Amino acid sequence: MEKSEEGLRPKKPTATVKQNEKKWTKELMSGGWTAIPSIILERQDALELEPIDINIIMQLSRYWWTKDNLPHPSKSTLAKCIGKSESTIRRRIAVLEELGFIKRHKRYNSKGSQISNFYSFEGLIEEATPYATEFMDQKQKQRKENQKRIKRKKPVISS
Repeated sequence: MEKSEEGLRPKKPTATVKQNEKKWTKELMSGGWTAIPSIILERQDALELEPIDINIIMQLSRYWWTKDNLPHPSKSTLAKCIGKSESTIRRRIAVLEELGFIKRHKRYNSKGSQISNFYSFEGLIEEATPYATEFMDQKQKQRKENQKRIKRKKPVISS
């Protein structure tokens, strides 16, 4: 793990970073990058996620580097990044929680005062998984059909 201003981060996978640097430039990638499953973006309408919800999920994901270290940015940090008020962020997080996509876990400092929440994504992962499974099934079916087409004998044209 390498040390950054935000704390410990997993080492960047070299091949992925190099490919992303080719697309986005080394300068942009050196500022960090965020992984999010494409199916969540592709099926946001089916999941009934508003654009601000996707933005919040992406912002939270930016702080989620390892499975066991849940993201915990403050609502004011999220509001500042997204350009919305804290109350808007609070309301949308409550909606995401009502939908079961995220779960807030209270966090306290050593003096017992509440600080920014931890956020987990089990519900979103569970809800998005059938879409990913469906996508992979369709992709596999298409591969098989393509292989059959390639292997199929071409008709002999007699003259």
